[in-house]
Amino acid sequence: MTTRRRFVGAAALGLVGGALPFTVRAQGIDTARIIIGLPPGGTTAGMGRKVAEKLRGGYARVCVVENKPGAGGQLGVVSLKDSPADGSVMLLTPSSMLTIYPNTYKSLQYKLEDVAPVSLAMYTHHVLSVGPAVPDSVKTIRDFFAFAKANPDKAAYGSPGAGSMPHLIGVPLAKAGGADMRHIGYRGSPPGIQDLLGGQVPSFLGPVGDVLTHARAGKVRVLGSSGFQRDAFVPTVPTMREQGFSIALREWYAFFMPAKASAETVQRASTALQQAIAAPDVVEFGKQFGLEVQSSAPRALADLLKADAAEWSGLAKETGFTADS
Repeated sequence: MTTRRRFVGAAALGLVGGALPFTVRAQGIDTARIIIGLPPGGTTAGMGRKVAEKLRGGYARVCVVENKPGAGGQLGVVSLKDSPADGSVMLLTPSSMLTIYPNTYKSLQYKLEDVAPVSLAMYTHHVLSVGPAVPDSVKTIRDFFAFAKANPDKAAYGSPGAGSMPHLIGVPLAKAGGADMRHIGYRGSPPGIQDLLGGQVPSFLGPVGDVLTHARAGKVRVLGSSGFQRDAFVPTVPTMREQGFSIALREWYAFFMPAKASAETVQRASTALQQAIAAPDVVEFGKQFGLEVQSSAPRALADLLKADAAEWSGLAKETGFTADS
């Protein structure tokens, strides 16, 4: 399998490296809402709260985060679609809900045309890690696949959920390594990481931030990362590509508005978000969880969304996964 991934540079995305030279005014918005289609307490919700703090007083008098978990993040997108388009409602979501789901679910209550891209927020790489169920002699991805072939009962990997980006990365990765790997889908990373630490599952494929603390404590070993370049948080770990696997993918998170929002409304929100995302404490918050913080102009995000959705159309067919399988 050959997978391409265009890592768009800061200039192309309209990255703002510092505060903009003017303040975005509220434009009559009393209460702004940031919808997140995931449970409270996660990294996405945490980032949403950090950004909401920055939007208060300038973009809107009040800005709150509203979690709408369900259907693997789909309910958040559906909620946005039916929201007012006056700039008072935005969605912060991982890219999977808009790039992967349309290619793996036979029917969704939304389509790409239902959202208006506003700004990129952050991105992460996914990593393959092994725990105490795997011997210390296993130091690379190919080592692990050789171990899995010799120990079929331990030929398995966990992920944050069936149909998630880590799950779908694992399918072609195992195929290229010649290993028949069983997938174990969890309801988010925390229970999967606990099983990894306890030896109930030999390996786990998920966001780098989910295993950083345990890797630094020597409780798990990170064998490879999914990016085109090495991950900044585990710089000594070779990429999957460096180890001979044609995979170069990252998961990004971004802000969206209802599609019917005017260009002026979208631009006003994008400008405010670029200021917020560039704040030092927001950048530092991202680093704590293995997230590279990066903002963008609406057009650049629209181009990225379109390119990734097209790419995942081919990858989903290649893996053969559907939400009904």
